[in-house]
Amino acid sequence: MSLALVHSRAQSGVQAPEVRVEVHVAGGLPAVSIVGLPDAAVKESRDRVRAALACSQLELPQRRITINLAPADVPKDGSRFDLPIALGILAASGQLPREALRDWEFHGELALTGELRPVEGALPAVLAAAQAGRQIVLPLENRAEASLARHAGTRFARTLLEVCALLQSGRELPGPLPEVAAGEVDAALPDLSDVRGQPAARRALEVAAAGGHNLLMVGPPGSGKSMLAQRLPTLLPSISDAEALECAAVASLTGQGVDLARWRRPPYRAPHHTATAVALVGGGGAACLRPGEISLAHRGVLFLDELPEWERRTLEVLREPLESGRIVISRAARQAEFPARFQLVAAMNPCPCGWAGDPNGRCRCSREQIARYRARISGPLLDRIDLQIEVPRVPAADLRPEAPRGESSAQVRARVEAARARQVARAGFCNAALPPQLTERDCRLSVGDQALLERAVDRMQLSARASQRILRVARTIADLAGVEDIATAHLAEAIGCRRMSQAG
Repeated sequence: MSLALVHSRAQSGVQAPEVRVEVHVAGGLPAVSIVGLPDAAVKESRDRVRAALACSQLELPQRRITINLAPADVPKDGSRFDLPIALGILAASGQLPREALRDWEFHGELALTGELRPVEGALPAVLAAAQAGRQIVLPLENRAEASLARHAGTRFARTLLEVCALLQSGRELPGPLPEVAAGEVDAALPDLSDVRGQPAARRALEVAAAGGHNLLMVGPPGSGKSMLAQRLPTLLPSISDAEALECAAVASLTGQGVDLARWRRPPYRAPHHTATAVALVGGGGAACLRPGEISLAHRGVLFLDELPEWERRTLEVLREPLESGRIVISRAARQAEFPARFQLVAAMNPCPCGWAGDPNGRCRCSREQIARYRARISGPLLDRIDLQIEVPRVPAADLRPEAPRGESSAQVRARVEAARARQVARAGFCNAALPPQLTERDCRLSVGDQALLERAVDRMQLSARASQRILRVARTIADLAGVEDIATAHLAEAIGCRRMSQAG
């Protein structure tokens, strides 16, 4: 009778709880049983491990083998346990030294040939292993994303035999990839100078970037709403290494690759309007809850085009994460929490045909049709969008090749970074995230400006939430101007950015 212990990791949201793979080899009829709440993919490890050991010229003991994945109350899913199970069998049968497994964790799927295949959730496992003080071995194809955790002792292998050589003789395995120097926004990315005309929309985009405010653009087809939204990430400051690791860990759970040259840039997600609520907020089976688009846009931009065409129930799930910056997905047997602090940018036409307000009179929609169209967006969701602006049709003269272009993304980003620096120095975060007590402290108005705000709130029938958001936008405009106090012009501009509320 022999027992071996191998360390690995499960997946629970962005967390990677430790799993101890206990392998017991005893006398009896040859059999392999896996216990500890495994799903179907984990149970199938028996056949993959058997073939991988045979192709690697290693022996599968013809005895009774019991594999326990502890703790037993944590669901285990996927093929990530193939490698630790194989190593546990080899150690329990005396083919590998058991003491060599003590300071390592293992994570990987085995091909029938003994090669290692990549697994999802590698980066959260690396971060958790480093926190536990152990090194981790991963498949070579997980090298790019795992290399982001520079402080972790991570090694990468192509085959099961390479891992065995590491444990038997201390053979060196490849480490993380060299760090890519952080540079400016890649020249291939869209630039704000590509947008012709639209000075008011460009200004709103700058304010949104500076304060982290949500933005809704209303305008006819072809007015440049999507172009503006695509260029918002190029105006945002690069995120910190800790924030970038957080974003990369979420992307790791979906099996998406990581671009080492751009991993510090804020993410940008633009799902189609036919996406379901589960696709937007995340979900899946109880054994494997996955992040949705709002979590993949964490620390970045989520763009929803054709906003009224989205199913209303799908849009309503955004209300809580817009306030809390996180999403909790609950199932009967499991619960997972994902980060979701994103900047919402949405676009819509002014009416079903798209031409309401056109000077040529192309719109044939009735008032009732326009009202029904705009009513597809609920008041509570609209209330959470700080900037609501009109994006008119671009005059033909602005489209001439010789027409002057506006500022580039780099020029605007310099002002945005300066404004963000003022906000962080004052409160520790951007203005859009100010809680009520800090809003009262940092967004003080003169007596006359307070009366102006109260008149606007009464005339536009705004909620207390909308009133607070106007104050935060005004604070951002003052920060862009580089002044300490909010002036009347700053407040008036912030009030003017609630066009949908005024129209309603």
